[in-house]
Amino acid sequence: QVQLVESGGGLVQAGGSLRLSCAASGRPYRSHAMGWFRQVPGKEREFVAAISGSGQLTTYADSVKGQFTISRDNAKNTAFLQMNSLNVEDTAVYYCAAVRTESFTAAVRRQYEWAYWGQGTQVTVSS
Repeated sequence: QVQLVESGGGLVQAGGSLRLSCAASGRPYRSHAMGWFRQVPGKEREFVAAISGSGQLTTYADSVKGQFTISRDNAKNTAFLQMNSLNVEDTAVYYCAAVRTESFTAAVRRQYEWAYWGQGTQVTVSS
């Protein structure tokens, strides 16, 4: 079992930045890929970014490529999502996810591939 706790959400003006954190506890962290998804009311949960267990591989949704950066600190069992140049369309609840995996493929873009989820953190971007 892996427990995930997100933090760092809040209210920010358009053009601003936020950094989300996801602290993991439980099973060996390095064997788990980490990901971020987001969801707005009435819509499906949307893939944002993912990073392999070693941190060497990353993938992003086209909508955030060049704007968001995913990273992880395996010594601290923590993943991060740096979000820059935020706009109103980035407003959502952001969820951290983890899955134990030997490979890192495009499948990580599907929410059903992920085994563990955090409770979510609200990000609100005002115009």
